[in-house]
Amino acid sequence: EICACLVGSEMCIRDSLYLNALLLRTVNVQMINVILEMKKKLVLLLLVLCLLLPATTRAQIREFERSTPEAEGVPSGALIALMDSLMALPKTDIHSVMVLRHGKVIAEMYPEPFAPEYRHTMFSCSKTFVGAAVGLAISENRLRLTDRVASFFPDQLPDSISPNLADMTVRNLLNMTSGVTPDWNMRNGRTDWIRGYLGKDIKTPGEHFDYDSMSSYILSAIVQKVTGMKLLDYLRLKLFEPMHITDVSWEVSPEGINTGGWGVYLQSESLAKLGQLLLNRGMWEGKQLLPADWVDLMMAKQSDTGSFGYGYGYHMWLCEYPGAVRVDGALGQYALIIPDKDMVVVITECSIIDGITQRRLVWNRLLPAVGDEPLTPGKDYKRLLKKQSSYQLPVVQGKANSSLARQYANKPIMFKPNKLGWQSLRLQFKPKEVIMTVTQTDGLEYDLLFGYKQWEKTSIDAYPPYSIEAKGRFTGIEGPFYVAGSYAWSSTSTLELKAHYVNWISALNFIFRFDGGDVHLAVKANYSSDFIYLCGQ
Repeated sequence: EICACLVGSEMCIRDSLYLNALLLRTVNVQMINVILEMKKKLVLLLLVLCLLLPATTRAQIREFERSTPEAEGVPSGALIALMDSLMALPKTDIHSVMVLRHGKVIAEMYPEPFAPEYRHTMFSCSKTFVGAAVGLAISENRLRLTDRVASFFPDQLPDSISPNLADMTVRNLLNMTSGVTPDWNMRNGRTDWIRGYLGKDIKTPGEHFDYDSMSSYILSAIVQKVTGMKLLDYLRLKLFEPMHITDVSWEVSPEGINTGGWGVYLQSESLAKLGQLLLNRGMWEGKQLLPADWVDLMMAKQSDTGSFGYGYGYHMWLCEYPGAVRVDGALGQYALIIPDKDMVVVITECSIIDGITQRRLVWNRLLPAVGDEPLTPGKDYKRLLKKQSSYQLPVVQGKANSSLARQYANKPIMFKPNKLGWQSLRLQFKPKEVIMTVTQTDGLEYDLLFGYKQWEKTSIDAYPPYSIEAKGRFTGIEGPFYVAGSYAWSSTSTLELKAHYVNWISALNFIFRFDGGDVHLAVKANYSSDFIYLCGQ
């Protein structure tokens, strides 16, 4: 954009100098040419610098064409109803919402303190990227659905190979019918995940649906075997670069393999790109990036999930709305793909309520209003423009100050062992700001800022809280991380703070209770029903 402005300004300079020359007849034509030549060299230099910038500095935002809802047959009032309803959900913090129709963004919101440029960990949304990579490998004859899983790992098999292990196929991993009973703690206690998985007792493959992130991990390992590159690098080459998704990372296991079932880290608009690619049956800007027949298989029912949903494809979920499928991650990341409406809806959040409620809001508040003919924008469109740029997550309510603040200022508060890895903290109190200085057990120290009736943001070098405790977690994920904080005194002796890790997912609620010389601190993470007591009782 800078370079475009400079190129445009060259034309302005040329016109301005030419006009002055005509009027004053004193400007040397040769001098004008010298100035223009210098300008061209400056533009060229800036273009080169832009190309040399690291990919992570160029956020993939606003790359979709934007349109008015009415131009695409959607009344703005229905979008307002959807967004208002999502924001009103209990025990839920909405991070982003994007609604696309006919490949164009017709509405989007990023409630403060979130923003479109922030990346987000996508948990099990990662599985759908794995499914895409497997399809690409199959299309290149590197892999087949009927290939036996054991054949890829001859040096990591148990001493005795059971008939069920011998029968397990790539297809069984894709549709979650491997026969392996999920062991969600295995990744937390050992580093040889492939050997651990293949060493499990195995029921008859293909008979029973068992959702398991380690099945996706094994697929990631297989893709790495047959392509000679990590799954992320393979997707970069085949999908991400053509789609201009460069601001993306993926966690890496202790075995040097992308984690597969979780760990993708990218922006909401990049998740929307995946949704649009699948809606278009693998077509992107006129190029068939992913085979159309493979996309059809991914989005078709490949497993009966019983009471656990409406069926499962190849690393995708079928929805209750006819024909709709979704990309789905824990705590709330969704890309809803709705072919009969030619729509994609992306939602990211931190929530402990199941996604059924969120999806029903899309089915019931939005889709019935979608039509085939363009509409005329009215007052609702103006309301939508205003509302979607002004949504904000609630700040902590209470008073700005307490008479106890001075007594506890800068007093070290020591912790017993805890999941956060915090050793101690100190609080500083200012008229409308609280500064929390955290010292971790590894000695790292940093400040978190909390504003009164507003969000204050801090950049930290520490890793954020993470519900996944796998060995080597965060490997492959780069910082810094940003934290937005709000505080208030709910009583003279009770200080409450809320922290959002805005380019991750986690949210922390702190409740300090000051009693004489004692401090009691309880922390609740991600709306969990359990408090982590860092000190006191």
